[in-house]
Amino acid sequence: MAVKVGDVLPNAVLTYIPYNAQNPDACGLPQQLKTHEAFKGKKVVLFAVPGAFTPTCSEEHMPGYVEQVGELKSKGADIVACVASNDQFVMHAWGNMYKVKDDILMLSDANGELGSALGLVNDGTARRMGPIRLARFAMIIDDLKVIYVGVEAAPGVTVSGASAVLAKL
Repeated sequence: MAVKVGDVLPNAVLTYIPYNAQNPDACGLPQQLKTHEAFKGKKVVLFAVPGAFTPTCSEEHMPGYVEQVGELKSKGADIVACVASNDQFVMHAWGNMYKVKDDILMLSDANGELGSALGLVNDGTARRMGPIRLARFAMIIDDLKVIYVGVEAAPGVTVSGASAVLAKL
């Protein structure tokens, strides 16, 4: 069953490569992020894409968050994070392409741990994208409690876009 408003965010281990301001193009060592440790006591905007560098994700989903990250933070988001099924190196490169620096945390759920626990994974095998792909969604999490979840029921970006999330903050 998919996560719903009022649920506690599952504790999962994601990976990421920290932004290096001295050498932004450097690909550092992967780090682990445990959702309960990192998000406890914080308001988090978490948006998920099926795949970095894919057309809808790159042309519609990510740009809205890049453009509105300042507004999201000014309305109370402590952390804005993007998660995808790609590995942490791909997520780091995708973040560098958009020059997100440390404004948007680029997280990998390559093993589908978080997505599966949320009930928000799809099988991408038919599209040659692998068996575990995150659904397209966005959440607002306040001290580990889900206070908004928007899951896209059809192709495109509506309820998971930055503007929809901004309206719920």
